[in-house]
Amino acid sequence: MGPLIRQAESIERLRRHWALRSSFSERLPGGLTVAHPSLCASNARRSVIGQRGFTLIELLVVIIVAAVITGMVTLSGSPSPDRVLRQDAERLALLLSLAREEAQVRGAPIRFESDSSGYRFVIFRDRQWRTVADDGDLRPRPWSTETRLLIERADGTASLEFGRDMVEAPYRVRMQRPGASVTIVANGLGSFDVVD
Repeated sequence: MGPLIRQAESIERLRRHWALRSSFSERLPGGLTVAHPSLCASNARRSVIGQRGFTLIELLVVIIVAAVITGMVTLSGSPSPDRVLRQDAERLALLLSLAREEAQVRGAPIRFESDSSGYRFVIFRDRQWRTVADDGDLRPRPWSTETRLLIERADGTASLEFGRDMVEAPYRVRMQRPGASVTIVANGLGSFDVVD
């Protein structure tokens, strides 16, 4: 008996609902029924209210995508230690070439000096070696990371000094950092090439 009574109650509720709804509608000529404008507006408001905002899943997906993109940009934006070492070697090769030319133009020897924290160029003036202060390119510079330089010359000299000579013996300058190494090859005619 219980299910039949519940079903009858449901049918009665539906009849009352439709009866109420028909009282808010108007009959047009031709048998068409149009709902009352206030009823249409309330239905439209209800449908708009139900569609406002984002679900939690949508927000989480957007946050995860933004985090992944940020991570990729961060990783690609930071250069690898090998790349930084190569850039430092290319800069040093250009500066060695410039120091060689400056020594020839000035008619005074220029020496390259370095330690694990940085490097500098010194010029021989007034019977002593002085840091090149009047040239912004040959100013003292720090290494970005602790760096060890090994100079390989045929005569065994462990320093680089440029003078008035247009031709000198070829040599190599090996730059080493933890886990990376690169070599600057000088042909003795003013060409400096960076090789891995």
